[in-house]
Amino acid sequence: MRLLAPARGRLVAAGAFFLLKDSPNWVMPVITAAVIDALVRGTGVGDLLLLGGVALLVIAINYPANIAWVRLFFRTVRDLAVAMRNALAHRLQELSIGFHTRSSSSIIQTKVVRDVENVELMLQQGVGPLLSAAGVVIGASIVLAVQVPLSLILFAVLVPASVALVHAIRSRTEARNERFRRDVEQLSSRVGEMASLLPITRAHALESTAAGRVLQSARDVRDSGFRLDLVNGRFGALAWVVFQVITISCLIGAAIVSATQWLPITPGQVVLLSTYFVMMTNSIVMLLNLMPLLTRGRESLRSIAEVLEEPDIERNAGRPAIHEVSGELRFEGVRLRYAGDEEDAIRGVDLEIPAGRTVAFVGPSGSGKSTLLNLALGFVRPTSGVVRVDGIDMEQLDLRTMRRFVSVVPQESVLFAGTIRDNITYGLDDVDDDRVRSALIAANAAEFVDELPEGWSTIVGERGARLSGGQRQRLSIARALIRDPRILLLDEATSALDSDSERLVQEALARLMRGRTTLVVAHRLSTIRSADLIVVLDHGSVVESGAHDELLARGGDYARLVRAQAA
Repeated sequence: MRLLAPARGRLVAAGAFFLLKDSPNWVMPVITAAVIDALVRGTGVGDLLLLGGVALLVIAINYPANIAWVRLFFRTVRDLAVAMRNALAHRLQELSIGFHTRSSSSIIQTKVVRDVENVELMLQQGVGPLLSAAGVVIGASIVLAVQVPLSLILFAVLVPASVALVHAIRSRTEARNERFRRDVEQLSSRVGEMASLLPITRAHALESTAAGRVLQSARDVRDSGFRLDLVNGRFGALAWVVFQVITISCLIGAAIVSATQWLPITPGQVVLLSTYFVMMTNSIVMLLNLMPLLTRGRESLRSIAEVLEEPDIERNAGRPAIHEVSGELRFEGVRLRYAGDEEDAIRGVDLEIPAGRTVAFVGPSGSGKSTLLNLALGFVRPTSGVVRVDGIDMEQLDLRTMRRFVSVVPQESVLFAGTIRDNITYGLDDVDDDRVRSALIAANAAEFVDELPEGWSTIVGERGARLSGGQRQRLSIARALIRDPRILLLDEATSALDSDSERLVQEALARLMRGRTTLVVAHRLSTIRSADLIVVLDHGSVVESGAHDELLARGGDYARLVRAQAA
């Protein structure tokens, strides 16, 4: 409703035009009744022609009113879909990294695409019949109040009974709609998982296993959808029978009253009454047939709300922005325990990193190396202790402004399906060609880019599929270089490369690291010998730290790691 608030005036006008274009539905029975009564009384041809002219005028109003309704209402619905997707995109950017690690990207995609589409369909296909039914009730009530006041007693019974029936159907189908929606999300997640694991699946001849997992989810969708169809079918059939019986009863009853002269009802009014009751029951049956669509739309709204109302957001609003970063980082008694865990992932880390220095984190898997990088980025917040940048507690900063001075080169470089130039300059405006060229040269990427048919205008494919791992990694380095960051985070940036690619990437990284505060996570200890400080972690604690030669001389954990790799 908040998203629709700016279009209130347009919606009111749209509703007025709809009732105007729909008015023939309840005006034409009045004209029909008048024609029948005129024939019974033996009225002249002139009166019949006048009634025919009025009927043509009422029908002619429909076309321009319908065009105005479509222009006003359907444009508003399309705008609403854009606003909802925009709100979801912004909220997803605000939500914490913890939320995204818990959530399936396929389910998020379903919410942004399918659920918003369901809301669109609910409004496009549901609002018209609702307004039409309202128009019939209001118009028929006014006419009958004038012509046959006692008939309003039947309306007073029929309308509340219809509302009660619709409410009963909705309450019965909501739970089944939620189950159906959850099963569809699970299917989307399985399909996304299958697509991402396809190389592994093919390499281990597990095609039937992967297809079987998707098949099971598809069967769950089928079963929950069929149970929902059964409920809707039963209620729809029952409602149709009940309302048809009411319609016939009203027609016969009105005819008997007119024939016996129990009430002064003319033959035309009998037709008028029966027509209105047919219209009313048809409108109710139509609304009941729309209940699956309306309930699915409501369930999609609930699904969208799971993201828009998710409280796990990174709170930056109202916090001071920073416009310059020198690169000094300090960890002061930092502890971190993830929700649901019984032990700390990081245990009382104290570490000072002067601006422009390179610090490498080493240790066995699960020792907390990447977690420290996430703390430095503000992706996760410490359970206790403080992380400072240039002496300022990161909890007090608008981290979005701080991250403008940070670049990350991950183990698996992330590229989108655009050109090489677009990937390097992603998020930057007005970057000249000389600057792009310099970044490519410094990243050891210019040579292979020049050999491509279209140079840096070459489309790299989804996630950079047309490039090798080393080429993708060098483009990631070029993307970092062009931003001239003050803080650089390298998360095992060469671990997945062959020796030739690693040499080229290491040369590019050496240029990138020069003069910048750099935090490095590396398994290959040979790549961090020149680091100013090497920090050895084990189970989230710092067990020793120092320069390469100093740590070797101590003969501690680092020396054992070096000997193990050398062996």
